[in-house]
Amino acid sequence: MSVSAAIDYVTLASDIKAWARELGFADVGIAGTDLGADEGYLERWLAEGHHGEMDYMARHGTRRSRPAELEPGTLRVVSVRMDYVPPGTANAWEVIRDSDKAYVARYALGRDYHKVMRNRLQKLASRIQERVGDFSYRAYVDSAPVLEKAIARNAGLGWIGKHTVLINKRAGSYFFLGELYTDLPLPVDEPASAHCGSCRRCIDICPTQAIVGPYRLDARRCISYLTIELKGSIPVELREPMGNRVFGCDDCQLICPWNKFAQEATEPDFAPRHSLDGPRLVDLFAWSEQEFLSRTEGMAIRRTGYEGWLRNIAVGLGNADTSDAIVAALRARIDDPSPVVREHVAWALARHG
Repeated sequence: MSVSAAIDYVTLASDIKAWARELGFADVGIAGTDLGADEGYLERWLAEGHHGEMDYMARHGTRRSRPAELEPGTLRVVSVRMDYVPPGTANAWEVIRDSDKAYVARYALGRDYHKVMRNRLQKLASRIQERVGDFSYRAYVDSAPVLEKAIARNAGLGWIGKHTVLINKRAGSYFFLGELYTDLPLPVDEPASAHCGSCRRCIDICPTQAIVGPYRLDARRCISYLTIELKGSIPVELREPMGNRVFGCDDCQLICPWNKFAQEATEPDFAPRHSLDGPRLVDLFAWSEQEFLSRTEGMAIRRTGYEGWLRNIAVGLGNADTSDAIVAALRARIDDPSPVVREHVAWALARHG
């Protein structure tokens, strides 16, 4: 069934935004499909090799920057965001400054956001279908070649900061993004304007100096890439700057002055599991593979895999203050079956003399 030309798309757009908020999204906007300028930026970023081992970034070609190539017939993109730091979460800076503890990026403490948001987007699509009948759509949550930050900017949800993270003037940057590609000719929103000004706090604070210039991130140096995407050994020169960050990194967001306006999450599924908002390194290092799999079930942390998990924690232990407990934990895995883990354990033990 084709969508009726008699539909009042202005009213429909307003209703879609109301329905999205009822479903728990903190904000919603509508964008067109022209991402030409961003396509040029992406091509330069890839040409410079800043994507590291993320070969899929290049493999997808222009489908990332041309929504209608990814989903034929796409005319508009409904962009949504959802806050992810729940109340009561341990203070991030206090955890980072305690070398005995492990720091996990705040977005990864609870249930995997992909599942939460995709389910809500599907419900939103069903609400639209009830109103207009059959229409073409596809929901995405960091699950396909989508320039989600550029789309969100064009939909008025925020601007892309110098650290390449989206910033909302009223809510900072601690939120997830999702998209609903659709063939509905909805009215588009005004793009957000940028408000970073001369500030460069995110650039200066990056532990590994991965932000090589304003709006330019070299993923090969980024701790999020090193602890999640990179397989194998972490470059030796980047291990000490990693500190105790074992899954992702938030420093560039923590220092951003706009996050004084950050909103607390209302989604219960994002609450920290297994006290991962401030755990001891030695406790995490003692997890068996079965414990890792059971305790991270349904969580984004699963992405790093057990070997990557131990590798990252070994680096954290190598950067911790020397103690009998730290050294004993490392020695317990000196003969780990994984050569990658063994290498990082040996590096860490050498750091403790």
